[in-house]
Amino acid sequence: MSYQEGSGPRSRSPLHYVCGGMLALFVLMILALIAADFIYLGQSAAGPKALWDLLTQQQMFFALRMSLATSLTTLILVLLTGVPIGYALSRYRFPLRAVCDMLVDVTLVLPPVVTGITLLAFFNFGFGQIIRAALERAELSTVSGVGIVMCQYLVAVPYCIRSAKAAFNGVDRNLEQVSRVMGCTEWQTFHRVSAPLALNGLIAGGVMAWARALGVFAPIMVFVGTGPRVLTMPTTLWLELSTGNIASAVAIAMVMLVLAGAALVLVHWLAPEGNIV
Repeated sequence: MSYQEGSGPRSRSPLHYVCGGMLALFVLMILALIAADFIYLGQSAAGPKALWDLLTQQQMFFALRMSLATSLTTLILVLLTGVPIGYALSRYRFPLRAVCDMLVDVTLVLPPVVTGITLLAFFNFGFGQIIRAALERAELSTVSGVGIVMCQYLVAVPYCIRSAKAAFNGVDRNLEQVSRVMGCTEWQTFHRVSAPLALNGLIAGGVMAWARALGVFAPIMVFVGTGPRVLTMPTTLWLELSTGNIASAVAIAMVMLVLAGAALVLVHWLAPEGNIV
């Protein structure tokens, strides 16, 4: 480990070794945990064919399909709402802006189970009852993929908003001003200047939000349940674990780990300095 150019003296101090040692220890811990999962699964499956049979069980395939369908739907909703909100927090000054900025982070700091309980309370009172009745008239139920998307959205959207705000904060406002001076409207400036320059950060934020949505568990357990028609990867993992099928639970964990790892690779390729939130 060495100092970056211009960041300070190059001589190594005790702090250098302490920080470097902590980083190395943490990385080794993560690698050991991942390796343990693979080793355990390999021993439990007793061969590639058994492992393949484990991963292609009908229930697991259904859970994977449900997780991907709902999380991708959530991603679309997150991008459609999170990017404009991030832009508003980055560029506009308005009354109670600090309060709005704080409320964006509510579901980040709330225990996940509280999010599920809050949804239960909302749809059994006042305006929430009206929304639920409207969904029922459209032959939609909160105890379905619709409810799963609601849970995923509430948990994942702050990641997109924070990433969008950081990405727009990194755009040179002088370029936006030049665009306006040349006759572009606010929308044209956003579409032709701000959004393209912030694109990598926006995509990285979307990927982070999708990965977070994929792993939502507690709100779905509370608000939607674990019926056979609403199983996702996390809830299936819990059911397999609760019945003693540890190998199946670890297999699901491996699939989720691979998907999360691919998402992280993409995020760090798009935002190599880690300036996502």
